[in-house]
Amino acid sequence: MPLLGSALAMPGSVQAAVTETDFLDELPVVLSVSRLSQPVSEAPAAVTIIDQDMIRASGFRDIPDLLRLVPGFSVAYTRDNTWAAGYHGLGDAYSRRFQVLVDGRSIYSPHYGAVNWTDLPLAIDDIERIEVVRGPNASIHGANSFAAVINIITKTAAQVPGEFVSMQAGTQDMRGLTVRHGGGDAALRYRLTASAQQRDRFKQNVPVSPVVSGGQYYEASQNYFVNGRLDWQLAADSDVMAQFGLNQGNGHAGALTADSRLALEPREQDSNAFYLQFAYHKVESARREWRVQAYHTQNAFDADVRVSPLVYEEKDYGNIVVNQYLLQSRSSIDLQVNEQWSPNLRAVWGGEVWQETVKSPQNYNSSKTMRGEIARAFGNLEWRLHERVLLQGGAMLEHHYFTGADISPRVAASFTVVPDHVLRLGVSRAYRSPTFFEEMGNQVLLNDAGTVIDTTIMRNGGLEPERILSRELGYVGRWSALHLELDVRLYRDRIDSFIGEKRINPNPPSDANSFQPKVFFYDNIGSVDAHGGEVQLRWRPTRSFDVSTHYARVFLSAATSVVNFNKDIPASAPRDSWGAIARYRFGNGWDSSVFVQYSDAQKWLAPGDNTQAFTRVDVRLARRWKWQGTEVEAAVTGQNLGKDYEEFRNTNLFSRRVYGSLDFKW
Repeated sequence: MPLLGSALAMPGSVQAAVTETDFLDELPVVLSVSRLSQPVSEAPAAVTIIDQDMIRASGFRDIPDLLRLVPGFSVAYTRDNTWAAGYHGLGDAYSRRFQVLVDGRSIYSPHYGAVNWTDLPLAIDDIERIEVVRGPNASIHGANSFAAVINIITKTAAQVPGEFVSMQAGTQDMRGLTVRHGGGDAALRYRLTASAQQRDRFKQNVPVSPVVSGGQYYEASQNYFVNGRLDWQLAADSDVMAQFGLNQGNGHAGALTADSRLALEPREQDSNAFYLQFAYHKVESARREWRVQAYHTQNAFDADVRVSPLVYEEKDYGNIVVNQYLLQSRSSIDLQVNEQWSPNLRAVWGGEVWQETVKSPQNYNSSKTMRGEIARAFGNLEWRLHERVLLQGGAMLEHHYFTGADISPRVAASFTVVPDHVLRLGVSRAYRSPTFFEEMGNQVLLNDAGTVIDTTIMRNGGLEPERILSRELGYVGRWSALHLELDVRLYRDRIDSFIGEKRINPNPPSDANSFQPKVFFYDNIGSVDAHGGEVQLRWRPTRSFDVSTHYARVFLSAATSVVNFNKDIPASAPRDSWGAIARYRFGNGWDSSVFVQYSDAQKWLAPGDNTQAFTRVDVRLARRWKWQGTEVEAAVTGQNLGKDYEEFRNTNLFSRRVYGSLDFKW
């Protein structure tokens, strides 16, 4: 196998070698699991590919919704312009147990560990595909590649020449406009995308609590962004990729309430984000190529500092200062080298250094900017011992600013029972380092004189990283005559040193000011066991008909020092969940699709609620045609055409909604 176009797992010109053709004829090629390009059947871990056909057929306009197409994932909008996601449970408002990459750039938040999906300057129309590694992958992508890795790969500039305009409008005050221009020549290509998006998330006038006036509860947001990409072929053996993105957002949230404590919660929050990314790729020979990448990202959340009077249990606490300011950044440089040592032996190795910063006076009771450095080195080996036996192994050595040095190994063996039918055995260990807030958080409210009035989170420090040992048995099969692909995964995971909020008892402690008798700190509270199975199937009998389905069953148990977690963690994953998306092209430009999702009841962890089982049905109907040399697509999408269901909180009611879209490409 030639090295060029088959080795790099991160973006660059090599990505262009993997197109939709790879998803139609043979088992698809994946890039994220081992940093070695390989068919799904040879990957050392289970992976789900969300390709352009699935993205288009889903009708989803928010990137987190696409995770509904992955077995074992739970997805929900939370509040304050944020999303939650859980894989095999443990989902909370921050989704802190995933590594999420966009073209190899981590968007994992160093503050909460959250992924700021709505502040990501990326149009869903610019996504080439998403690869979701289901299970730990720290041997390749480092700490926080704990439960799964989500790698979003965008379209190269060469893939989107010309002009593109997409408009959406619908119920719940949904509005969207995206424009893109692609140009250049054979050696130098570029694309530039700008977008404006508006959402009202939930039904208003829903019951919240007795203190809420009129039951008014609302979530609305506006986001505006621009991004660009340049792909420059310097020579036949080298190329450069450069990207940038800017985002400006405004979120409105909350409830009209008679409780003055709730007046301290944010009602409006501004956000902005930007990133710069550069990569240089060099092919030295048919046996060796390398790539160096550097990027810088920054996210800021802010609103005007305001002063609110506080009265609680007839005691006047005076004016309280509400300051939502949060600034976080990451700077990184990394090297990746791919080598083909023999026809049956190849490897990838490299390293990365990055710095993270966080500043948030109200969350840390300090105006200082906190910094931390991470250094890592990795190696992965693939050895074809026999035409039916493939062995893979690798490890990541990492030094984290809070937890010191850790090694995350993985070994896997794949056995081709008969052609197109492969069994996989794998064992891996991964770590999740505590976030800045877990390790150093000291969340307070101050009065206008600067005195601490309330403490909700106290600093504890000295946390150990969460550790997971994952064992899996996988099967990947393909029946070419039936155009059918099947993926089965059975797993057993053990998480130790689980990090959770622990209530200080007695409350409040003598060294913390608190007008409410609830003060917490983060601690390593115990262990979690998970086991279960997943199935995903794709059937494409003709080019007109395409069906993808998945099913997951999850069993969780917990042994922690916090009683609530022992009850909530086992309920944090729906016991049974499944989904299906089917697309049919009628001809003459007509295209239809149906998405169905079912989830058992579950308990979202703090600050979520118990949510009931639900079934969701979405339908999309579209038609494409040409008009004066322009490709046009008009579509109408109905989401959740059945009953309202609860997302994350029992007050977050996702109601029926419909939107129309109109796309032009020339």
